[in-house]
Amino acid sequence: MDFAMIFFILVGALSVATAVGVVTSRVAVHSALFLLVHFATLAILYVTLNAQFLAAAQIIVYAGGIVILILFVIMLIGSAPLETRAGYRSWVPYAGLALGLLMLAGMAMTMLQMPLTPTDPNANQGGAPILLGVQIYSQNILLVELAAVLLLVALLGALLLARQPKTEETTIS
Repeated sequence: MDFAMIFFILVGALSVATAVGVVTSRVAVHSALFLLVHFATLAILYVTLNAQFLAAAQIIVYAGGIVILILFVIMLIGSAPLETRAGYRSWVPYAGLALGLLMLAGMAMTMLQMPLTPTDPNANQGGAPILLGVQIYSQNILLVELAAVLLLVALLGALLLARQPKTEETTIS
């Protein structure tokens, strides 16, 4: 094994560890900082794969914009733990599991249809946006659609978590 492969494995392991830290951290600020480190390690992985455009987009858009926005929201509304409502909807975990398995099956089906080696090794050209767009939206459209569905489900989940329970208002007469 050469140094590049060892570096790639170490950065990949750090990326997976920080992704686990995002979902297991009980403090919202720590979770956001884990997310920032995860995005930075993904950008490093993109550079090692000769996709400089994706690395720059990862840092500018996600690490520079999204994580900072999340930190501002946490600072504005506070990071008090959410009150969980056990038994709120008994079908929600099963629906989440079913949708996750459906997405995993779709990604596995798409990955099995892809060739193991790229047809043209120079096709990446440093992650040029035009070539990247043609590659993503012509051959991997199912993955793009599955990512859109995943983002929609995450948005709906965030709305359900942030929704306050209805309380009866007392009117002053």
